[in-house]
Amino acid sequence: MKNIKFIYLKNSFILGLLFVATTSCEREISDEVAFSTFPNSPEVFIDGFTAGLDYFPFEGSYFQAFTVDQETKYRGASSMRFDVPNVGDPLGAYAGAIFRTATARDLSGYDALTFWAKGTQAGLINEIGFGQDFAENKYLVTTNLQLTTNWKKYIIPIPDAYKLTAERGMFWYAEGPENDKGYSFWIDDLKFEKLGTIAQPKPSIGNGEDKVEIQFLGNSVSMANYGLTQTFNLESGLNQTVTAAPAYFSFKSSNIEVARVSDLGIITFVGPGTSKITASLGGVKATGSLTVTVPGSFPVASVPTLAQNNVISIFSDKYSNIPVNYYNGYWAPYQTTRGEQTTIDGQNVLSYTDFNFVGTQLTTPLNISEMTHFSVDILMLELPTDIDLLVTFKNENSAATTFQQNRIGQSYQLDPRAPVVHKDTDFEAGVWETIKIPIRPTSETSLDKTGVNLIIIENIKSSKVKTIYVDNMYFYKE
Repeated sequence: MKNIKFIYLKNSFILGLLFVATTSCEREISDEVAFSTFPNSPEVFIDGFTAGLDYFPFEGSYFQAFTVDQETKYRGASSMRFDVPNVGDPLGAYAGAIFRTATARDLSGYDALTFWAKGTQAGLINEIGFGQDFAENKYLVTTNLQLTTNWKKYIIPIPDAYKLTAERGMFWYAEGPENDKGYSFWIDDLKFEKLGTIAQPKPSIGNGEDKVEIQFLGNSVSMANYGLTQTFNLESGLNQTVTAAPAYFSFKSSNIEVARVSDLGIITFVGPGTSKITASLGGVKATGSLTVTVPGSFPVASVPTLAQNNVISIFSDKYSNIPVNYYNGYWAPYQTTRGEQTTIDGQNVLSYTDFNFVGTQLTTPLNISEMTHFSVDILMLELPTDIDLLVTFKNENSAATTFQQNRIGQSYQLDPRAPVVHKDTDFEAGVWETIKIPIRPTSETSLDKTGVNLIIIENIKSSKVKTIYVDNMYFYKE
């Protein structure tokens, strides 16, 4: 299992799509197109950096992951070499970076980013693409790819080349260890091309599904969180799907008095009622939709009453919070949960959809030796018939058995170390529930209380928890 958290991409986790004009039809240039005077150089890395190209590693990446290799290459004098670290490497947890130009380029005349690649072993690169520039990332494109040990050409189509008249993000990648082991891979002849063989675009929202959910007045969400994808047919006959930024799409709300969508795909909920969000890309209607019901204002969780000096706060507007790396670590490929911190009608909350489990990682390991309880507020809008959550906190770098688990919901137990602390009958749909979990003795849990840095909330039994809100998460002493 790969565990990679891309801190640079909040919520993010991936916006998808592939584009390219079909060979069988043409469309007129949009009136919205701004004709660019930027250079249209297609080359990114051909035997070395192209003019103005810089390398910027992501936070937490192995700093020495990238080198120019003059021995192993597809052709020419050199290639790009990427060294993925082992799990636990003190110099970095993964390899990841962007390649950005100082001067924007006009890529509107191309339809794909292409390159040759191979690895020391077969491996799935988690995320790879273009359009990330550490600024707006307005036209971000992401996919993954399966490496082989032989050189192979890869194609990442552009969702809508007409929009790329001033792009700086030429290439980016993020990859973690395979089965906890590091490895190396190479990329050569990295450039944009006009292939003319990419056809049959099939954009979609929510992977083509018609999603239904509840939102609240004053809340805003990004369509990037709803599985924007597009599938293209390549010359090889294979279909390829990529994730693309919302800016590639044109969105429509069926009721703008309920929900309004910006050009960047940000939905703002402005009134009670129901609205259906649909989209198109490059003139092609996207499959799938998002229907949102807005019942009114968001319910506010009760304000905690404990004094600050008795609390170590992870997330709460009431207290000063300790530094956190993230409120939603992503454990590929098992985690489905999307979302993290958001503001709803002025209240900061943690909002998760498609919930199966979510992890919060603290920046510095925490000493909870003096704490007696862990408290968390949870809100579910629709209650499943079999609520069964598991709350775990542990030292992420300790042995697998050194953790504390506590159950919330059902009365049965899969693990005697996880006693039920809150019954499912205590929950009410649309109402915040405060759950207080005793810190149990080390003799029961083997938990190292001086180094807790990971808190996980997991949906053990039910697959029907669509949305869950979390607030006021803290350790305290009585």
